[in-house]
Amino acid sequence: MKFGLLINEGPYNHQAADTAYKFARAALAKGHEIRRVFFYNDGVNNATRLTEPPQDDRHIVNRWSKLAEEGGIDLVVCVAAGLRRGLVEDNLAPGFRISGLGQLVEAGIEADRLVVFGD
Repeated sequence: MKFGLLINEGPYNHQAADTAYKFARAALAKGHEIRRVFFYNDGVNNATRLTEPPQDDRHIVNRWSKLAEEGGIDLVVCVAAGLRRGLVEDNLAPGFRISGLGQLVEAGIEADRLVVFGD
């Protein structure tokens, strides 16, 4: 099965990012495909390379970057939501790219299921 993921919440203020990451890992382990992960609203904060959590905490941004590198997964940040939150190409973490809502629409069309995490 082909999945598209939509993440609407930031990495440390809601469980959505953690749940989405674990869902993606589990789906890939079962042989499914993740077509695209689209970060929208506060979810764009999952893409900033400026995040520095304490040593004993999980580094959600690095998890997404590693997942993109290992699985060739397209991590797309909404340009409008990103700009509203100060996120530009210069401060994106590895594996992320900025694009428009058309990428979300395309993910929904190409995937068998679009799974939404967060409000």
